[in-house]
Amino acid sequence: MPKAHILYVEDDETLSFVTADNLELQGYQITHCADGQAALDVLQNQSFDLCILDVMLPEVDGFTIAKEIRKFDLDIPIIFLSAKSLKEDKIHGLKLGADDYLTKPFSIEELILKIDIFLRRSKVGLQVEKPTAYHIGSYHFNYDNLELKTEGFQKVLTQREADLLRYIVDRKGRIMKRSEILEAIWGEDDYFLGRSLDVFISRLRKYLKMDEQIKIENIHGVGFRLKMP
Repeated sequence: MPKAHILYVEDDETLSFVTADNLELQGYQITHCADGQAALDVLQNQSFDLCILDVMLPEVDGFTIAKEIRKFDLDIPIIFLSAKSLKEDKIHGLKLGADDYLTKPFSIEELILKIDIFLRRSKVGLQVEKPTAYHIGSYHFNYDNLELKTEGFQKVLTQREADLLRYIVDRKGRIMKRSEILEAIWGEDDYFLGRSLDVFISRLRKYLKMDEQIKIENIHGVGFRLKMP
């Protein structure tokens, strides 16, 4: 069975040596980076099963690294390690999509336990494959081919249109917060991206207008809900 590959970003030389050594003894493959920019460079060329990020780093901080990771990978577990113990810092880290936030000094046993839990959880998640073909009322939507069609209508979607449509169809009937959609599809919750979201929702409404039973409702001050037969 292949070893889980972990990206570990920490600029404290002594702490990183001890932690990486302990994790390797547990059977993990560790790639260590001493600054944030080096981590971003490594992420361009390698894939990982889990990321451990210090918050305060030279070049690029851990929060920014996590933000970049979430732009292309919504599922990889992220654990923050930080000397910053303020509740606001922990909340900020978790809002960025981290799975946990451990305050230094931390117990290596607790870190290993968290890693094991998150790796097992992510493997279970990987076994549940998302469908690629959907029936949306009278429409057929093929995510892999970016194709949406019904009688008398056929449209090749952009990748982001397809990502957004699959996201809301997977959550049909549920209220979806604007912030959740933005973080899932665009990687961050930002005012200007929020304007883009409105444009994309308008496009999807236009594409789906041939079936009057399909409605993407505005939930004032919250977000959207897809109603369909």
